[in-house]
Amino acid sequence: MAGKFIPRRAPRPNATLLCRRVVEDIAAKLPEMAHVQAERILFVVGEARRASRATIRPLGASGRPAIKLRGRRALYAVTLRPRFFRSATPEQRIETLLHELFHISSSFDGTLSESRRHSRLPRRRFDSLLKPMVRRYQAKGDPELLAALAHHGEVVARQWLERPTTKGGRRVYTEKQLFLGPMMMITRRRLH
Repeated sequence: MAGKFIPRRAPRPNATLLCRRVVEDIAAKLPEMAHVQAERILFVVGEARRASRATIRPLGASGRPAIKLRGRRALYAVTLRPRFFRSATPEQRIETLLHELFHISSSFDGTLSESRRHSRLPRRRFDSLLKPMVRRYQAKGDPELLAALAHHGEVVARQWLERPTTKGGRRVYTEKQLFLGPMMMITRRRLH
């Protein structure tokens, strides 16, 4: 049937790209995060782990397979867990991203800071260092990015088609082992 109208679905926001843009903005606005290079961090969605909203993994250790994005080696992988997307507030999403960035070594060399690991730094002290950064970023952050963290509805996000493994896997993983898949982002309330 010629001329039949087929409605198009509105494009869904890319949640993992949004996280990278938020991290770029964080690095530009918070001096203690100026060493962070968002383009060297892979943001990917993963399975649930208890109450975790995200985890960061250093990729600089020898013996680990390389992850290359657009030909450049990723130094860190931030895995966003279901609690990041479901029933979170925009403020919790900002805090989650900053929490994971706070673990990164100041040399940004694919390692984590030894002094800011949860096993070394009591949670109460960790939070007392993190909270002022969260408040400052909420005040200084790009309003469009902060508003995008309040999205409620379908998004797409990077997910592993083939997850890296040290035993029997590839030496190099690229965009070919990733795909954009749908997710529901459920936001409890708007950023004020």
